[in-house]
Amino acid sequence: MAEHAEERDTHINRDLLIQSLQNEEIDSFRNEFLELHPYDQASFFKDLDEYIRAKIYLYLSPEEMASLFENLEIDEEEYKDVLAEMNPNYAADMLSQMYADDAVDVLNELDKDQVVSYLTIMDDESAKEIKDLLHYEEYTAGSIMTTEFVSLSANQTVRSAMYILKDEAPRAETIYYVYVVDEEKKLIGVISLRDLIVSDDDTMISEITNDRVVSVSVGEDQEEVARKIKDYNFLAVPVVDFQNHLLGIITVDDVMDVMDEEASDDYSKLAAVSDMDNIDRNPVSAARKRLPWLIILLFLGMLTASLIGRFEDTLDQVAILAVFIPLIAGMAGNTGTQALAVAVRGIATGDLEKENKMKLIIREAGTGLITGGTCGVLVALVIYLWQGNFFLGVLVGISILFTLIVATLAGALIPLFMHRMKIDPAVASGPFITTINDIISILIYFGMATLFMSYLTG
Repeated sequence: MAEHAEERDTHINRDLLIQSLQNEEIDSFRNEFLELHPYDQASFFKDLDEYIRAKIYLYLSPEEMASLFENLEIDEEEYKDVLAEMNPNYAADMLSQMYADDAVDVLNELDKDQVVSYLTIMDDESAKEIKDLLHYEEYTAGSIMTTEFVSLSANQTVRSAMYILKDEAPRAETIYYVYVVDEEKKLIGVISLRDLIVSDDDTMISEITNDRVVSVSVGEDQEEVARKIKDYNFLAVPVVDFQNHLLGIITVDDVMDVMDEEASDDYSKLAAVSDMDNIDRNPVSAARKRLPWLIILLFLGMLTASLIGRFEDTLDQVAILAVFIPLIAGMAGNTGTQALAVAVRGIATGDLEKENKMKLIIREAGTGLITGGTCGVLVALVIYLWQGNFFLGVLVGISILFTLIVATLAGALIPLFMHRMKIDPAVASGPFITTINDIISILIYFGMATLFMSYLTG
């Protein structure tokens, strides 16, 4: 992605654009800037300082600025700062010129009083459309859908449908799919643009409608919507209410944003970080996001330390046992994290919905048995050759065997349990699983050491 972005940046004559802005050469700037793709416009815009950006607001119309803003990738605070730089009327007009779903994405980053202020200034039609979308719960299909689509009636001809399509296409987010509704605005089918073009003008829409249309509920989770579009290879999917009324559509570009957001969110949780969507240039802000999990893990680590302290007498008798504590704990953490990654990915992609959960558990237990047995035998041989103590090697080998079996099962079962309890399984983060497995591995290791004590000291 980075290489792709750099490649695109080479098409932007930054020096010429900045020079035109500084010299107040409006025509030169507009001619060069408006030739750029909106993504390149946004890339150029976000790197400018406030003084230069203020001139862009004077040189571009709200409609032209809307196209740029739809491609702008900045964080919440930056959205607030950029909008604050604009004249409120200009900002409101720009937001009303954006696709409704994109405008809602921007407004969701603002404080409620700011949202109310912009909606008050907007024209009534745009404000109503955006308000309707703002009411939907975040992370649902309703929150990412757009109401700018083309729908047709089943009892009209292709000729009249094409007139409607030509009239509404400039305002629609996509026209590749045209949805067919009845008199009550209930979804009854879909027609592709290709079908409309190749059909005879006098053909009735009902004759070419595909009534096997796949739709999503307005309250459906956005991750499920993304999965459905991916599975069916759709460019868009219709959104309906519980009575099957057509409310809007979700396009593939919005789904790509959702998938990126969900992947970033899951990775953040697996790394035990609150938010990794944006790079924090402020160390205080970055620390604030990381500290909660680190403090939790700190206390869990203290629990591990206290467990080791309870086996102080065992360590006094056979001090070399302490050498292998990092080995046992490290192996448990690594294998638990591997099982966690498999389980979380399976849940995220929906693969585990199609697979029997018991099969997964049996498979992971088998994996733990094989990996634990292999690693246990290897480490037992190495310790025997290194220390010349057969029973010490057997102790560590058996400890690794049982530790890897339990750690693998824990890594798979914890996210499955969380998913069952309607909790995001990615919360069972790598560091969290590792710390839990540290505790389990210490108990197993010193429990086995207690059993072997007479052989180790004999």
